[in-house]
Amino acid sequence: MTKPLLLIAAGGTGGHMFPAQALAEAMLAKGWRVKLSTDPRGARYTGAFPADVVIEQVSSATFARGGVLAKLLAPFKIIGGILSARSAMSSDRPAVVVGFGGYPSIPAISAATWMGLPRMIHEQNGVLGRVNRVFVAKVNAVACGTWPTNLPDGVEGTYTGNPVREAVLAEAGAPYFTPTESGPLNLLVIGGSQGARILSDVVPAAIAALPADLRERLHVSHQARGEDEDRVKAYYAEAGISATVLPFFSDVPERMASAQLVISRSGASSVADLTVIGRPAILVPFGAATGDHQTANARGMADANAAILIPEGEFNANAVASAITEILTQPAKAHDMAQAALSVGRPDATERLVALVEGLAQAK
Repeated sequence: MTKPLLLIAAGGTGGHMFPAQALAEAMLAKGWRVKLSTDPRGARYTGAFPADVVIEQVSSATFARGGVLAKLLAPFKIIGGILSARSAMSSDRPAVVVGFGGYPSIPAISAATWMGLPRMIHEQNGVLGRVNRVFVAKVNAVACGTWPTNLPDGVEGTYTGNPVREAVLAEAGAPYFTPTESGPLNLLVIGGSQGARILSDVVPAAIAALPADLRERLHVSHQARGEDEDRVKAYYAEAGISATVLPFFSDVPERMASAQLVISRSGASSVADLTVIGRPAILVPFGAATGDHQTANARGMADANAAILIPEGEFNANAVASAITEILTQPAKAHDMAQAALSVGRPDATERLVALVEGLAQAK
């Protein structure tokens, strides 16, 4: 008997590809066959996909980038991609098609809709991306990585959460060492995969402004962009602040688990990590994010009193110093924030996605 086929469509960024990879790994373990439909941009992230995943590059396009000619050719590329996807699905019929966003999702979900195949989308952020907005009312299930997610009237979503890396799961629910009046304190500052300049501009000055008895007990792990690394290191050194400053930390889960407080952007994966490990946070959403989706991502933690949300326009040294002091000088508050973070986490996000896929396959 032929194993059932799952077709996953994703592309563009790691934010789309990483949860797609997690689902692919889990479905292979369940005995399914898995194909990935992506584009050249998404293909850059396929190196870690299991060898058993069949990877196909599809023709798709965006109206949002490129010159006039590229935009004129976009609909023809999309139509060609849809026809190609339909042909492929006709010869090897998927049991379920799942789109994770990005323009490569267009041919696969369009062809699945045309053929009446079971299909769903997974939205990582609290606001639907451009492609997912097109299909949200045309699929059989909507999996939400962030809760709440802004959905159109009449559309119901299932809160699955965003799958996290194995290294994060290894620290899931790690004991939180509540800040004390005299012991050492760890502060982690992260800005997504590339760092964030605003954190390098504001956080060192905020820490320098802390009361001496608090500042002297802090060790800061600060992720700074390469072009900011030297100046951030120099600032901490001149202020007498113990700090490790690097453009990239390979051990973020471990540093997060040992931290009493995390200052971070609110990308979907960063919020997922914080809620799976369970740490208090000060979140500063990226103001230029499409649809202000990073503010939506932060809302669940802020509403649960697990994080203090500071918009970019209000993110200054005084505000950050005040928030750090508020959390690290009140042990009960810090403990409650850590527990609140855990309460909105979904360490079983991958299993929840698997259950949705299996449910769609059985319902057809």
